[in-house]
Amino acid sequence: MKTFLICVSSLYCILHNLCDCVLIYTLICTFIIYIDMCIDWREIMVLERVQKIICGAGVCSRRKAETLIEGNRVTVNDKIIKLGDKAEAGKDIIKVDGVKLKFEKKRYFVFYKPSNVLTSLYDPFKKNCVSDYFTGINERVFPVGRLDYDAEGLLVVTNDGDFANKLMHPRYEVMKTYEAELIDGVRSSDMNKFKGKIKLKDGFVKIEAARLIRKNLIEITIHEGRHKIVKRIFKELGFYVKRLKRTRIGKLGLGPLKPGQLKELSKETLDELINSA
Repeated sequence: MKTFLICVSSLYCILHNLCDCVLIYTLICTFIIYIDMCIDWREIMVLERVQKIICGAGVCSRRKAETLIEGNRVTVNDKIIKLGDKAEAGKDIIKVDGVKLKFEKKRYFVFYKPSNVLTSLYDPFKKNCVSDYFTGINERVFPVGRLDYDAEGLLVVTNDGDFANKLMHPRYEVMKTYEAELIDGVRSSDMNKFKGKIKLKDGFVKIEAARLIRKNLIEITIHEGRHKIVKRIFKELGFYVKRLKRTRIGKLGLGPLKPGQLKELSKETLDELINSA
């Protein structure tokens, strides 16, 4: 009899625990079904902000895309959108100024920008633009970042907006190296000025490296790209730039390129050269 009671008690415990497990399993399944009904998985897995899609399509930079959206120049499925709205690339119909986005093959170029050329695709005053040198490229490419009108040197040209954003954004700290020919000579003792952070009107900028090539020619490396920042650094330190040339972005250099020439590279090569710096 005692053995029977022990068996019954054990069976009861097993069934009780089993019922608890079934109850917990049922609750978990119910919760998952509820979450699945409440969440728009398409928005999580597929949808992207429209400015990112426009940038990725090679139309313009992400910041420019935001300006276009704020100017009511972008529609999704024929409805004007606002900044922050999302869409699905390749499914939703996205138009900029009435023109439907086309998703092209991603291409990457190194370009030697000549001096006295605008880093722009168009100028209403008919000045020479970098786009004048892109005539043999079928895709809609654009320059990544800027060089002053009278400056020359290395530009990356692409239609990959995400790559361009990574290259330009300060948080990625991609180093950019320039050669600055100065109006007046520089003494070796003056090079102490080119160390650490320099205070400008719009905040501090850090000089990562600087070296004197010859009396009036200095190489300087920074990672920021604010408006005319290199010339402003020199002016703050009491020097004036006669000629400015960007020679490197990361470890990517001009090589044998001459002003006005382009060279196509793979994204893998660009990533390696830029990210390894």
